[in-house]
Amino acid sequence: MANTYQMFSVRVTAVEQATPQIKRFTLAREDGQPMPAFTGGSHVIVQMPGGLSNAYSLMSDPRDLSHYQIGVRLEEQSRGGSAFMHQQVEVGTTLTISTPNNLFALDPTAGRHVLIAGGIGITPFLSQLHELEGTAVPYELHYAFRSPEHGAFQGELADGPHAACVRFYIDSLERRLDLAGLFASLEADAHVYVCGPKPLIDAVIEGAKQAGIAESRVHFEQFAAAPASGGAFTLVLGRSGRELRVEEGMTIIQAIENVKAAQVDCLCREGVCGTCETRILEGEAEHFDQYLSDEEKASQQTLMLCVSRARGERLVIDL
Repeated sequence: MANTYQMFSVRVTAVEQATPQIKRFTLAREDGQPMPAFTGGSHVIVQMPGGLSNAYSLMSDPRDLSHYQIGVRLEEQSRGGSAFMHQQVEVGTTLTISTPNNLFALDPTAGRHVLIAGGIGITPFLSQLHELEGTAVPYELHYAFRSPEHGAFQGELADGPHAACVRFYIDSLERRLDLAGLFASLEADAHVYVCGPKPLIDAVIEGAKQAGIAESRVHFEQFAAAPASGGAFTLVLGRSGRELRVEEGMTIIQAIENVKAAQVDCLCREGVCGTCETRILEGEAEHFDQYLSDEEKASQQTLMLCVSRARGERLVIDL
């Protein structure tokens, strides 16, 4: 069932404006102790005032636990989290964050790692690149962004130890990523990883499918929760028998919280942390989270209240 996170305090020791919309924050423990260990592709959840919390990929070197680094893009449709980070967090600010969790790890069976990033989706790959240093497995990074000023961290990628393995694709300069060409030449043991805007993720998944690449060799991560889509349905809280109407465009947890029908822990509200995982007693769910595996989703045993919806007109859950 739900993942249990430990929360701890950190202090912001540096803030860098990486692009007009992206800031890099360096975080260290207030007590000077090492940060909890993590692996490339891990994320932490940052708690903010007003009940807000967002998941952010760790982009620093997993071998250096003196600090963490995260990159935050100021979102136009922000729920308030990215605006808080950009407008109110500065050097010296104290934040509460979770211990790391990894839903986007490099596959140890891969014969080649093909990393595809779009915009802010570059962040989890930065820690993975550190992890890949000195390994015998070949790797390559394909990084796409709108225009030169929006390519966060491109300088250190172009000049760093991974420069020979990095390719940049810039829309404004008509340099486009040819997914079909890329996938056509991949070895049978290569694994593909993508992080970035939903259109890029969808294009990579579909392109890999067209190229005959097995789903098990394609990995993706997107922290922006999918919009609550689908028609209204009836939600039944199994322990009390109380019935709630979950309207179109509303999440299950919103419906519960609107009428204070139950107390639910939910840390990320993006389908990545697992804290709101709840048993399904009757009916089936449409799963939009990244926490459960495909097999777990197909089993219809549990769902994430923050992003899942009912597949039919009625859903009974263990609350």
